[in-house]
Amino acid sequence: MTQLLHAPVLVVTDHTGDEASGYTLTPASSQLLTLARSLTDAEVVAVALNPAPDLAALGAQGVRRVLVPDLGDHSPRVSAVVADAVRACLGHVPGAGATLCVSNYRGREVAARLAAQLSSGAAVDVTSVEVADGELQARKSALAGSWTTKFHVTRGMPVIAVRPSSVEAQDVAEPTRPEAVPVPVEYSPEALAVRVVSSVEQTGTGRVSLGDAQTVVVGGRGTEGDFSLVEELADLLGGAVGATRVASDEGWVPRAIQIGQTGVSVAPKLYIGLGVSGAVHHTVGMQSAQHIVAVNDDPDAPIFEIADFGVVGDLFEVVPRAIEALRAAGVGN
Repeated sequence: MTQLLHAPVLVVTDHTGDEASGYTLTPASSQLLTLARSLTDAEVVAVALNPAPDLAALGAQGVRRVLVPDLGDHSPRVSAVVADAVRACLGHVPGAGATLCVSNYRGREVAARLAAQLSSGAAVDVTSVEVADGELQARKSALAGSWTTKFHVTRGMPVIAVRPSSVEAQDVAEPTRPEAVPVPVEYSPEALAVRVVSSVEQTGTGRVSLGDAQTVVVGGRGTEGDFSLVEELADLLGGAVGATRVASDEGWVPRAIQIGQTGVSVAPKLYIGLGVSGAVHHTVGMQSAQHIVAVNDDPDAPIFEIADFGVVGDLFEVVPRAIEALRAAGVGN
């Protein structure tokens, strides 16, 4: 029998868009809300960091109450601002059993700040959460995937940042009609000390983002700077394009798509590495993928040690044949 918390769970959600175009709940936030529902038989409360949350999408996840902290002139890009806002929202959820957020750059900082403020514990880059013996237990991989750790917070309310794509979002059978509740916030000196002067959104590629993608195709040193096959395979599979640090350092691709210790962490259903050696600083960012496929002309490449399926060969010969076979099977049509 599945164990559940008998306490509400607070979920910090992310939205894309702006006031002019409207806000849309991110896929990673939908995944978080699905996870939260699986952990408790009490209320799941959402926090929205914008004045007009996506109530339809939140209702599809069964949320009945959306707390909207008053950010005033403060930017939700600043982790100290968000931590103060979430702490204020917790005052409206007495006895909360946990706070969940997305494990992105800001989410990891927010989890650490909030846990410090509450004298509790934070866990980031978590890939699964369950209830055991009446408490939350989280799992994450460590040491380049050679270990999987399970741990829990022994004091206070746990603050958990969950890696995107670790959970598959599922809507409820009967959507709710959430109530948006404004929440006043008293900001700390740390939050007041930072002001975002300007912010420019990166131009979209038309592909799904790395954090939301169920399939990620990654190019490494073996591409020699030619990412055309990486992009073609990703587009065929409806996936995202990623890269290793070498590819980013060489200027072959934007730094924003670098996966690894100093880049983005992903946990897709399918990871395909093309010309990727599998150095530790890269694998720490993708080792939680459900299935790993690798193509490399070096039979001793470390990535083959963690790959579920590996092909030793020239990617410029292997990948075109794979693409041809996929098209013949109707993939992408």
